[in-house]
Amino acid sequence: MGNFTFRLPDIGEGIAEAEIVAWHVKVGDMVEEDARIADMMTDKATVEMESPVSGRIVSVAGEVGDMVAIGSALVTIETKGEVESGPSTGTGRAEVVEAPAPADAEVAERIEAETPDAGDIARIEAHGMPQAVPAQPAETPAQTHAKVLASPAVRQRAHDLGIDLATVKPSEEGRIRHADLDQFLAYNATGGYRAAGARRADEAIKVIGLRRRIAENMAASKRHIPHFSYVEECDVTALETMRALLNEGRGDKPRLTLLPLLITAIARCVPQFPMINARYDDEANVVTRHGAIHLGVATQTPGGLMVPVIRNAQSLNIWQLAREIARLADAARNGTAKSEELSGSTLTITSLGPLGGIATTPVINRPEVAIVGPNRIIERPMFVADGMGGERIEKRKLMNLSISCDHRVVDGWDAASFVQAVRRLIETPVLLLAD
Repeated sequence: MGNFTFRLPDIGEGIAEAEIVAWHVKVGDMVEEDARIADMMTDKATVEMESPVSGRIVSVAGEVGDMVAIGSALVTIETKGEVESGPSTGTGRAEVVEAPAPADAEVAERIEAETPDAGDIARIEAHGMPQAVPAQPAETPAQTHAKVLASPAVRQRAHDLGIDLATVKPSEEGRIRHADLDQFLAYNATGGYRAAGARRADEAIKVIGLRRRIAENMAASKRHIPHFSYVEECDVTALETMRALLNEGRGDKPRLTLLPLLITAIARCVPQFPMINARYDDEANVVTRHGAIHLGVATQTPGGLMVPVIRNAQSLNIWQLAREIARLADAARNGTAKSEELSGSTLTITSLGPLGGIATTPVINRPEVAIVGPNRIIERPMFVADGMGGERIEKRKLMNLSISCDHRVVDGWDAASFVQAVRRLIETPVLLLAD
């Protein structure tokens, strides 16, 4: 018998420590090689740690929420043979879930219109739950499992839970891991609604991991930044009509939602208002006005709020933007987004989609100085010019556009003027396609 010390490896991000966000073993448990033992969170990612050896857990580093230094012992495992302890040779699978700087909107990753032909406000939805894949009924269980890539520990856990691995969609490289089983269970969980008035027991939930980082960033943003918000109503009837026509003839191009068109309008207006596309360094007391627009898209995922970044949005056309939005949304949903895809934004857009209500006052994604929030599209009668000097009542599609700004950097006049410029473009959408 011998003891193997599993040390927290260098995850390669230049960090000194990581937070324990979940234990999957306890002292006395038997573990198999490749079995998941803990989830560790850095400033950028949640990393799944897997055991490099089989044996019995002798000790663990601490409790959920504790910090562990890189190179320190995470667990000690008693093995049947003598195993040399030292730098960890275990695996750590990173699922990048950067805690974004705050945006108070819950955002959907999939941008959909609320009505089939024109739709409502785009929404970004990321439900990263693996979808059930129907197994081939003609195959025997042995044949089915022969085609599935999974470690012995994952296979044993699936067997204990009564899950056919052929029905679980792997999240990366065709290999099913414990995280995929967790998401499969969450997606397929069943349960009835509580009766009206039924009492629930109080719950004490420790704020850790991504939720803690979101809380810290939101608090820091509200504490350091003097926010102000401005809201304007926009008539998007012509924009939605143009979007529907473009989708009809798009061929093999991605389906257009409202978001690429809105981003294009923002990118066209930013050069006139460079103070909007900026970052404020509190400590150095320096404001950097960025030439390139690296647009963060606030996205709600099962793990929490994430902000994937569209690099150089000003250089992309509407079809390229649609494709990049879809790619980043898929990466966020599957936990495969890279660290650099979740940082470095210079301006953020956030939306509640069809749930957007009348207006929002989003929280700035610090250290940026502005965040734009489109709201829900509604249909309402309006007086419009009849072309003969009079007016007529017509049904129009209207959307409120919100912006929150850092008043240390952006004046109210600048914010209002920027939104008015965006409004002119989206109310005359042909200008979006003009060079």
